[in-house]
Amino acid sequence: MAERVWSEKDLVRRANRRLAVLRHAEEVSGNVAATCRYYGISRTVYYRWKRRYEDEGIDGLKDRSSAPLHCPTITPPEVVEKIIHLRQHYHFGPLKIEMYLRRYHDQQIGHSTIYRILKRLGMSRLPASQRYKRHQQRWKRYEKQRPGHQLQIDVKFVEPITTDAGRKKRYYQYTAIDDCTRLRILRIYPRSDQKTAIQFLDYVLSRLPFQVEKIQTDNGAEFQSAFHWHLLDQGIGHVYGSAQTSVDTGADCFSGR
Repeated sequence: MAERVWSEKDLVRRANRRLAVLRHAEEVSGNVAATCRYYGISRTVYYRWKRRYEDEGIDGLKDRSSAPLHCPTITPPEVVEKIIHLRQHYHFGPLKIEMYLRRYHDQQIGHSTIYRILKRLGMSRLPASQRYKRHQQRWKRYEKQRPGHQLQIDVKFVEPITTDAGRKKRYYQYTAIDDCTRLRILRIYPRSDQKTAIQFLDYVLSRLPFQVEKIQTDNGAEFQSAFHWHLLDQGIGHVYGSAQTSVDTGADCFSGR
């Protein structure tokens, strides 16, 4: 059951009521047990309010959240966002989402947990229009008719590489693909953040033989405000959506580190 959210006005009113209970015991009845019977509370509650009032004043009598301060089993919000994104745009099931998060985002989360999240959000069952179709009925690959009309950029986690010192170091592969020519550019970086995404974007723009009009990415942290405004400053549109960067092995490709 969800915890009720009180307004500040409600919190102050409830705190004043509790203060009135404390004053009733001290100034009116002179007896804690009688006051507790009169107000219908236990003595344990009364003394808890009294300790909090003595330590913190009237603020100590305000309602406090019953949510635990630390819950190691809760799924981070950014992971839930990725699960929602994969479900809405790729129509992945729990097993496929589990594999994708582990392989490309280094996130270890079980498919049963993913199913519970989808069920809680009302996404455990895909609409009929999004369910599996025979190969003859599937949609064709999305393509643009003009080079540079739309470029898709995505990032995936690369398996840790052992350095000369014997330590494992993780890397991230940034990939850009033009929807028309299927020309692909990729680079490997030791980190994944907005600064890295901007560096990769500038590299891509310097290598392409045509002007880019719009770039599509997913809603990852590396493609947020700084990256977004860097694009707009250069006159390039930016949209969030299902950035599909996997291409045929025969596609032209530039790569570097």
